[in-house]
Amino acid sequence: MKTIDELLAEGVAGKRVFVRADLNVPLAGTTITDDGRIRAVLPTVKALAEAGARVVVASHLGRPKGAPDPAFSLAPAAARLGELLGADVAFATDTVGDSATATVAGLADGRVAVLENLRFNAGETSKDDAERAAFADRLAVLADVYVGDGFGAVHRKHASVYDLPGKLPHYAGYLIATEVGVLKKLTQDVARPYVVALGGSKVSDKLAVIDELLGKADRILIGGGMAFTFLKAQGHEVGTSLLQEDQIPVVTEYLERAEKQGVELVLPVDVVVSPGFPDLKAKAPTEHAAVDADKMPEGRLGLDIGPKTGELYAGKLADAATVFWNGPMGVFEHPDYAEGTKAVAQALIDSDGFTVVGGGDSAAAVRTLGFDENAFGHISTGGGASLEYLEGKTLPGLAALEG
Repeated sequence: MKTIDELLAEGVAGKRVFVRADLNVPLAGTTITDDGRIRAVLPTVKALAEAGARVVVASHLGRPKGAPDPAFSLAPAAARLGELLGADVAFATDTVGDSATATVAGLADGRVAVLENLRFNAGETSKDDAERAAFADRLAVLADVYVGDGFGAVHRKHASVYDLPGKLPHYAGYLIATEVGVLKKLTQDVARPYVVALGGSKVSDKLAVIDELLGKADRILIGGGMAFTFLKAQGHEVGTSLLQEDQIPVVTEYLERAEKQGVELVLPVDVVVSPGFPDLKAKAPTEHAAVDADKMPEGRLGLDIGPKTGELYAGKLADAATVFWNGPMGVFEHPDYAEGTKAVAQALIDSDGFTVVGGGDSAAAVRTLGFDENAFGHISTGGGASLEYLEGKTLPGLAALEG
């Protein structure tokens, strides 16, 4: 995989460089609530601009239906990128139409433009190879060189991620190079003990990675909504908590495999329960209590790991040489159910090992709860991409850059 440093050494002054970024930031209306992904691509964009390239940044945002939708416009992200760069950033109001063509044509050396949301064109996400390739052809006209730096999208077989690199000289940006380097530390010659903390809502989202990690991790700590399927598999009452009954046979088999393979698969010993789901906007105090995991009352909803579990998990993380954490331990957006996630985050900070926060909601939790991002070894920008890499899958965007 060629890197941006090789591209810079070759010289980029006057060249149109297409940077596939991941500007898929959360929005409240037109206000960006977390600009982490924009900041993550800054080193690549700045290096190219300072070397005299005409930088064309492209990304998706959300899941529009293959047609323009103002709710998913990248205009706020383009404006924020300009603020972070300290320079004007041009914005094209389409992806491959008249505005994109004119905007790119008007770029001077060292200047940056952002194209409108790639997913406003159905060809970006099409499962039809010909339709996707045709859209990639139209994007290729806008550039001389391709730099892939949208790690959060490399697990997608999309036109700008998979097809376009094959049509232009292609290189990996700084973010992707960093992310791949980190993931190799989690899969090749891993420093031990290797501890994985998995949370989030659905156990089905994590089955493949658990299957893979049962042969590689020393300990796997389970939290979040997915924990209740494990607790149910052990015969415990889970009240009205999130439960995927169809996954109980698989979870049961994983518990048996873990025991046979000497992997500690650790489940909550207590949980925080409530009569119902809280109002995440109001964040008003709710009725809640910590109960033992094997004594959950009927009619109660589990929303976080309990304090005893937080202490237990902190102890299981204390001696780790390598830690991967993906998924919050509870509904961290509400203060009554954030303590479990805080406990795991703090345990990573206190660890002397190499700690990786696996993107998505975990990264959002770190920022929302006020932790210093620099206190972690690495915070990934791609939760889904990280998981699929750890599952041993070939990621289309990485394969395209290596080709």
